[in-house]
Amino acid sequence: MKAMEAGTITIGEDLTVNRMGFGGMRLCGPGIWGWPEDRENALAVLRRAVELGVNHIDTADSYGPEVNEEQIAQALYPYPDDLVIATKGGLTRGGPGKWERDCRPERLKACCEASLRRLKLDTIDLYQLHAIDTKVPLEDQVGALRDLRDAGKIRHVGVSNVTLEQLHEAQAIVPIVSVQNAYNYAERGETDDVVDYCEREGLAFFPYFPLNAGEASDDAELQNVAERHNATVFQIALAWLLYRSKTTVPIPGTQSLKHLKENVAAAGIKLDEEDLARLGLR
Repeated sequence: MKAMEAGTITIGEDLTVNRMGFGGMRLCGPGIWGWPEDRENALAVLRRAVELGVNHIDTADSYGPEVNEEQIAQALYPYPDDLVIATKGGLTRGGPGKWERDCRPERLKACCEASLRRLKLDTIDLYQLHAIDTKVPLEDQVGALRDLRDAGKIRHVGVSNVTLEQLHEAQAIVPIVSVQNAYNYAERGETDDVVDYCEREGLAFFPYFPLNAGEASDDAELQNVAERHNATVFQIALAWLLYRSKTTVPIPGTQSLKHLKENVAAAGIKLDEEDLARLGLR
């Protein structure tokens, strides 16, 4: 099973990726801080993801911080022609498990320049505002990414951790091609409307925390469908995301080569009408 079995999506009219991606955050150490104990394994996971057909990798300058971008370059540079690396800027790290927002325009521009250097790129295909900073006018934050796009530093702009209203506000400033919010079978919250909007408007939707492991493992309907397909509940949770909308691109992350293979294999699971009804998609 390979990532292309989920089909493809075209981001911003020129970036076509397979709909099973990979999120790099978990390749860092505890608390998403520093390198993991087994550095070579982290690099091996990235290389294996590409071998399995993953051609969209999600990262951020705050993962590590800086570590995950360095891992991607170390493992994969020079990059395959079809590989899309999406990174994010706007968060700061005070230590393991600590996240703060700083989206001043000058800082966002400096973050992008640093990501370009770490990733060894001249242009970042997709650069995302990691989260909106309430201390800075949204026009200034998104406007900084517009300036970076106009300067050729980034190809496309995405946003993360946004409401539908905030997405509309960002779209009035610069074309937005993607949204990345927390979203999974067990916890959808207020993001359903964002997913529906992305499908209507042709925006890619990257659900992070796509598995929500504790909730998924206890769900009776997921367990039933998993048994029917001889799959794990986590694979069915990923398949659910793929069927939830034609614009979703799950980005599960892991440090395990075994789990990586299982996650990518979910791209090939075909849910029938009974499955979809059990999972609330009919």
